[in-house]
Amino acid sequence: MKSQGYRRKTRSLLRRKARQKGKTGLSKILREYGSGDRVVIKLNPSIHKGMPHRRFHGRVGIVESRRGRAYVVNVTQGKALKTITVRPEHLEPFKT
Repeated sequence: MKSQGYRRKTRSLLRRKARQKGKTGLSKILREYGSGDRVVIKLNPSIHKGMPHRRFHGRVGIVESRRGRAYVVNVTQGKALKTITVRPEHLEPFKT
């Protein structure tokens, strides 16, 4: 019987490239997002806290509010609207 854990089948998805390894910069952690900002969810595998499920990796969402250090982000998954709580280490601003 194989494991059915939270990070299953993420061997290549949750791996950092050689030049990206090491500590995450402060500008990434301390970046502020306002309500209504569009963000891309990019999982940082070196930080487990506040990491959303891998199905949301690469998705674009809209910041709804702030909850402690994390942000509440609305993401569409098919026809459903999902609300997830994500820390800023796993978010990037959406560039059009």
